[in-house]
Amino acid sequence: MKTPDAGGRGRLLSLRAAYGVACYAVFAVSLTVLGGFLSNLPGWPVTMDGKATLPAGQAAVIDLLLIAAFGVQHSGMARRAFKRRLTRIVPEPVERSTYVLTSSLTVILLCLLWQPIPWPVWRVASAPAAAALMALGAAGLVLAAQASFAIDHFALFGLRQSGVVRGPGPQGFITPGAYAHVRHPIYLGTLILLWTVPVMSLGHLVFSTGLTLYTVVGARLEERDLIATFGETYRRYRATVPMLLPRLARR
Repeated sequence: MKTPDAGGRGRLLSLRAAYGVACYAVFAVSLTVLGGFLSNLPGWPVTMDGKATLPAGQAAVIDLLLIAAFGVQHSGMARRAFKRRLTRIVPEPVERSTYVLTSSLTVILLCLLWQPIPWPVWRVASAPAAAALMALGAAGLVLAAQASFAIDHFALFGLRQSGVVRGPGPQGFITPGAYAHVRHPIYLGTLILLWTVPVMSLGHLVFSTGLTLYTVVGARLEERDLIATFGETYRRYRATVPMLLPRLARR
């Protein structure tokens, strides 16, 4: 028979797990919203290249500010100092889930507030070339997904910390799969997806350029924390493996 304390701990663990699942569900919703947004899915409520309601200059300023807000949230909440402050408010086991929730809501808000600039920049007329670009974009998406599972997808999205997934994940510093060739394959896959489109509007160009700049800055900030955690091990890794573009021949 469980003691009251044991029962209380069990309920707390269940609440943390439920919170972790809820945050992951919101993440899945944000991916769905973003997918329809980027692909200009017919009938989708918010799309990248919908009807313009503002002059292009004003729209571009608003869109860049939205991307900057996402970057500040996404990188700022991931820093060690912010995590220490956050765990004074929320329990440490759900800190990562809270980060996932906030990032997902920020993505949804970005899509909702986006100001379309549907002016064409390029359009690939050849059907085979357009299909090849779309296939390359899909490959980027697969790369990002595989890379997340290679380093412990469940910890990356807070499911392990909140108790949804039990058991230890990978221990120590590891470089499986694509991590042996680039330091940030999730970012690389995302950038491939953003740029390999057969139809590029001015709004999409603003979106892709802004996120590319953020990715480079965010990766460098992330690496400061990785060096603080893994020290010389990560410094050696950084010295031999490129950040985003794999070498044709390894040293």
